[in-house]
Amino acid sequence: MALIYCVEDDDGIRELISCALKSGGYEVKAFPKAKPFYEEIRNKEPSLVLLDIMLPDEDGYSILSKLKKDSHTQDVPVIMLTAKSSELDKVSGLEMGADDYITKPFGVMELLSRIKAVLRRAGKQNAEADVIEEQGVSLDASRRICSYNGQEVVLTYKEFELLMYLMRHKSIAVSRDKLMEMVWGYEFAGETRTVDMHIKTLRQKLESAGCTDLIKTVRGIGYKI
Repeated sequence: MALIYCVEDDDGIRELISCALKSGGYEVKAFPKAKPFYEEIRNKEPSLVLLDIMLPDEDGYSILSKLKKDSHTQDVPVIMLTAKSSELDKVSGLEMGADDYITKPFGVMELLSRIKAVLRRAGKQNAEADVIEEQGVSLDASRRICSYNGQEVVLTYKEFELLMYLMRHKSIAVSRDKLMEMVWGYEFAGETRTVDMHIKTLRQKLESAGCTDLIKTVRGIGYKI
Protein backbone atom coordinates (compact mmCIF):
# COMPACT_ATOMS: atom_id res chain seq x y z
CA MET A 1 0.00 0.00 0.00
CA ALA A 2 1.42 3.37 -1.05
CA LEU A 3 2.09 5.83 1.77
CA ILE A 4 1.22 9.46 1.04
CA TYR A 5 2.17 12.50 3.11
CA CYS A 6 -0.11 15.53 2.79
CA VAL A 7 1.16 18.92 3.98
CA GLU A 8 -1.84 21.30 4.07
CA ASP A 9 -2.67 23.95 6.68
CA ASP A 10 -6.43 24.20 5.99
CA ASP A 11 -8.14 21.76 8.38
CA GLY A 12 -11.12 21.11 6.12
CA ILE A 13 -9.09 20.48 2.98
CA ARG A 14 -6.59 18.31 4.87
CA GLU A 15 -9.39 16.17 6.30
CA LEU A 16 -11.13 15.85 2.93
CA ILE A 17 -7.90 14.77 1.20
CA SER A 18 -7.10 12.29 3.98
CA CYS A 19 -10.54 10.66 3.77
CA ALA A 20 -10.44 10.53 -0.03
CA LEU A 21 -6.98 8.93 -0.10
CA LYS A 22 -7.93 6.34 2.51
CA SER A 23 -11.05 5.42 0.52
CA GLY A 24 -8.79 5.14 -2.53
CA GLY A 25 -6.70 2.50 -0.80
CA TYR A 26 -3.74 4.62 0.33
CA GLU A 27 -2.10 4.98 3.72
CA VAL A 28 -2.09 8.66 4.67
CA LYS A 29 -0.31 10.92 7.13
CA ALA A 30 -1.33 14.58 7.13
CA PHE A 31 0.51 17.59 8.53
CA PRO A 32 -0.68 21.20 9.09
CA LYS A 33 2.80 22.69 8.69
CA ALA A 34 6.40 21.95 7.75
CA LYS A 35 8.00 21.11 11.10
CA PRO A 36 6.09 17.87 11.93
CA PHE A 37 6.39 16.85 8.27
CA TYR A 38 10.20 17.11 8.40
CA GLU A 39 10.28 15.07 11.61
CA GLU A 40 8.18 12.29 10.09
CA ILE A 41 9.91 12.11 6.70
CA ARG A 42 13.25 11.58 8.46
CA ASN A 43 11.78 8.45 10.07
CA LYS A 44 9.93 7.01 7.07
CA GLU A 45 10.05 7.85 3.39
CA PRO A 46 6.61 8.13 1.71
CA SER A 47 5.64 7.01 -1.79
CA LEU A 48 4.48 10.55 -2.63
CA VAL A 49 4.06 13.99 -1.06
CA LEU A 50 1.10 16.35 -1.58
CA LEU A 51 2.52 19.77 -0.77
CA ASP A 52 0.61 23.01 -0.30
CA ILE A 53 2.49 26.18 -1.20
CA MET A 54 0.98 28.58 1.36
CA LEU A 55 1.92 27.21 4.80
CA PRO A 56 2.19 29.07 8.14
CA ASP A 57 5.83 28.26 8.94
CA GLU A 58 7.50 27.75 5.54
CA ASP A 59 6.36 28.04 1.95
CA GLY A 60 6.02 24.95 -0.22
CA TYR A 61 8.70 26.01 -2.69
CA SER A 62 11.27 26.09 0.10
CA ILE A 63 10.18 22.66 1.32
CA LEU A 64 10.33 21.28 -2.22
CA SER A 65 13.84 22.66 -2.69
CA LYS A 66 15.04 20.96 0.51
CA LEU A 67 13.45 17.64 -0.46
CA LYS A 68 15.14 17.65 -3.86
CA LYS A 69 18.56 18.56 -2.41
CA ASP A 70 18.46 15.76 0.20
CA SER A 71 19.78 12.45 -1.16
CA HIS A 72 17.27 10.55 1.02
CA THR A 73 14.17 12.32 -0.38
CA GLN A 74 15.16 13.65 -3.81
CA ASP A 75 13.45 10.77 -5.61
CA VAL A 76 10.14 11.09 -3.72
CA PRO A 77 7.43 12.33 -6.16
CA VAL A 78 5.80 15.65 -5.19
CA ILE A 79 2.47 17.09 -6.30
CA MET A 80 2.03 20.77 -5.47
CA LEU A 81 -1.36 21.97 -4.16
CA THR A 82 -2.09 25.66 -4.40
CA ALA A 83 -4.68 28.36 -4.90
CA LYS A 84 -2.25 30.12 -7.22
CA SER A 85 -3.07 29.56 -10.87
CA SER A 86 -0.61 31.68 -12.86
CA GLU A 87 1.59 29.99 -15.45
CA LEU A 88 4.69 31.34 -13.70
CA ASP A 89 3.74 29.67 -10.41
CA LYS A 90 3.27 26.33 -12.15
CA VAL A 91 6.51 26.58 -14.11
CA SER A 92 8.43 27.54 -10.95
CA GLY A 93 7.26 24.45 -9.10
CA LEU A 94 7.91 22.10 -12.02
CA GLU A 95 11.37 23.53 -12.67
CA MET A 96 12.24 22.99 -9.00
CA GLY A 97 11.41 19.30 -9.34
CA ALA A 98 7.68 18.94 -8.67
CA ASP A 99 6.09 16.07 -10.58
CA ASP A 100 2.67 17.67 -10.99
CA TYR A 101 0.67 20.72 -9.98
CA ILE A 102 -3.00 20.96 -8.96
CA THR A 103 -4.80 24.27 -8.55
CA LYS A 104 -7.53 24.64 -5.92
CA PRO A 105 -10.41 24.01 -6.04
CA PHE A 106 -10.07 20.52 -7.50
CA GLY A 107 -12.26 17.45 -7.62
CA VAL A 108 -11.21 14.52 -5.47
CA MET A 109 -11.47 12.16 -8.43
CA GLU A 110 -9.05 14.36 -10.36
CA LEU A 111 -6.63 14.29 -7.42
CA LEU A 112 -6.76 10.49 -7.21
CA SER A 113 -6.17 10.20 -10.97
CA ARG A 114 -3.16 12.53 -10.80
CA ILE A 115 -1.70 10.59 -7.87
CA LYS A 116 -2.04 7.29 -9.70
CA ALA A 117 -0.38 8.74 -12.79
CA VAL A 118 2.56 10.16 -10.85
CA LEU A 119 3.07 6.94 -8.86
CA ARG A 120 2.94 4.94 -12.07
CA ARG A 121 5.57 7.15 -13.74
CA ALA A 122 7.75 6.91 -10.66
CA GLY A 123 7.49 3.11 -10.67
CA LYS A 124 5.91 3.10 -7.23
CA GLN A 125 2.62 1.55 -8.34
CA ASN A 126 1.73 -1.35 -10.59
CA ALA A 127 1.47 -0.03 -14.13
CA GLU A 128 -1.42 -2.35 -14.94
CA ALA A 129 -4.48 -0.45 -16.13
CA ASP A 130 -7.13 0.35 -13.55
CA VAL A 131 -10.18 -1.04 -15.34
CA ILE A 132 -13.73 -0.96 -13.94
CA GLU A 133 -16.51 -2.95 -15.61
CA GLU A 134 -20.26 -2.96 -15.07
CA GLN A 135 -23.11 -4.18 -17.30
CA GLY A 136 -20.94 -4.16 -20.42
CA VAL A 137 -19.49 -0.72 -19.72
CA SER A 138 -15.71 -0.64 -19.24
CA LEU A 139 -13.70 2.31 -17.91
CA ASP A 140 -9.93 2.28 -18.33
CA ALA A 141 -8.92 4.88 -15.75
CA SER A 142 -5.24 5.03 -16.76
CA ARG A 143 -5.96 5.64 -20.46
CA ARG A 144 -9.27 7.40 -19.77
CA ILE A 145 -11.19 5.31 -22.28
CA CYS A 146 -14.86 4.34 -21.93
CA SER A 147 -16.33 1.51 -23.99
CA TYR A 148 -19.54 -0.51 -24.18
CA ASN A 149 -19.24 -4.10 -25.38
CA GLY A 150 -15.93 -3.18 -26.99
CA GLN A 151 -17.25 -0.04 -28.71
CA GLU A 152 -15.59 3.18 -27.55
CA VAL A 153 -17.87 5.86 -26.11
CA VAL A 154 -16.27 9.31 -26.28
CA LEU A 155 -16.83 11.23 -23.02
CA THR A 156 -15.78 14.64 -21.80
CA TYR A 157 -13.48 14.88 -18.78
CA LYS A 158 -16.32 15.55 -16.32
CA GLU A 159 -18.58 12.88 -17.85
CA PHE A 160 -15.81 10.33 -17.40
CA GLU A 161 -15.21 11.43 -13.79
CA LEU A 162 -18.93 11.24 -13.01
CA LEU A 163 -19.31 7.76 -14.47
CA MET A 164 -16.14 6.51 -12.78
CA TYR A 165 -17.28 7.74 -9.35
CA LEU A 166 -20.75 6.20 -9.74
CA MET A 167 -19.32 2.88 -10.97
CA ARG A 168 -16.85 2.74 -8.10
CA HIS A 169 -19.77 3.21 -5.71
CA LYS A 170 -22.31 1.03 -7.52
CA SER A 171 -25.63 0.30 -5.79
CA ILE A 172 -25.12 3.38 -3.59
CA ALA A 173 -27.40 6.38 -4.09
CA VAL A 174 -25.02 9.33 -4.44
CA SER A 175 -26.40 12.80 -3.82
CA ARG A 176 -25.93 15.65 -6.27
CA ASP A 177 -24.03 17.59 -3.59
CA LYS A 178 -21.61 14.68 -3.14
CA LEU A 179 -21.04 14.43 -6.88
CA MET A 180 -20.39 18.18 -7.03
CA GLU A 181 -17.84 17.85 -4.24
CA MET A 182 -16.05 14.80 -5.65
CA VAL A 183 -16.01 15.73 -9.34
CA TRP A 184 -16.10 19.54 -9.47
CA GLY A 185 -14.27 20.32 -6.24
CA TYR A 186 -14.91 21.03 -2.58
CA GLU A 187 -15.20 24.81 -3.14
CA PHE A 188 -17.30 24.75 -6.32
CA ALA A 189 -20.10 27.29 -5.99
CA GLY A 190 -22.25 26.20 -8.93
CA GLU A 191 -25.78 24.79 -8.75
CA THR A 192 -26.34 21.04 -8.62
CA ARG A 193 -28.27 21.33 -11.89
CA THR A 194 -24.80 21.12 -13.43
CA VAL A 195 -24.76 17.48 -12.34
CA ASP A 196 -28.17 16.83 -13.94
CA MET A 197 -27.05 18.29 -17.27
CA HIS A 198 -23.88 16.18 -17.33
CA ILE A 199 -25.83 13.04 -16.38
CA LYS A 200 -28.26 13.76 -19.23
CA THR A 201 -25.52 13.98 -21.87
CA LEU A 202 -23.71 10.98 -20.35
CA ARG A 203 -26.88 8.88 -20.62
CA GLN A 204 -27.42 10.00 -24.20
CA LYS A 205 -23.94 8.91 -25.21
CA LEU A 206 -24.28 5.53 -23.48
CA GLU A 207 -27.72 4.96 -25.00
CA SER A 208 -26.40 5.81 -28.47
CA ALA A 209 -23.90 2.97 -28.00
CA GLY A 210 -26.72 0.63 -26.91
CA CYS A 211 -26.35 0.85 -23.14
CA THR A 212 -29.64 1.72 -21.44
CA ASP A 213 -30.66 2.01 -17.79
CA LEU A 214 -27.12 1.98 -16.39
CA ILE A 215 -27.58 5.18 -14.39
CA LYS A 216 -30.71 5.28 -12.23
CA THR A 217 -32.28 8.44 -10.83
CA VAL A 218 -33.00 8.20 -7.11
CA ARG A 219 -35.81 10.66 -6.45
CA GLY A 220 -34.95 13.32 -3.90
CA ILE A 221 -31.33 12.19 -3.62
CA GLY A 222 -29.34 11.85 -6.84
CA TYR A 223 -28.11 8.94 -8.92
CA LYS A 224 -26.75 5.40 -8.70
CA ILE A 225 -25.54 2.55 -10.90
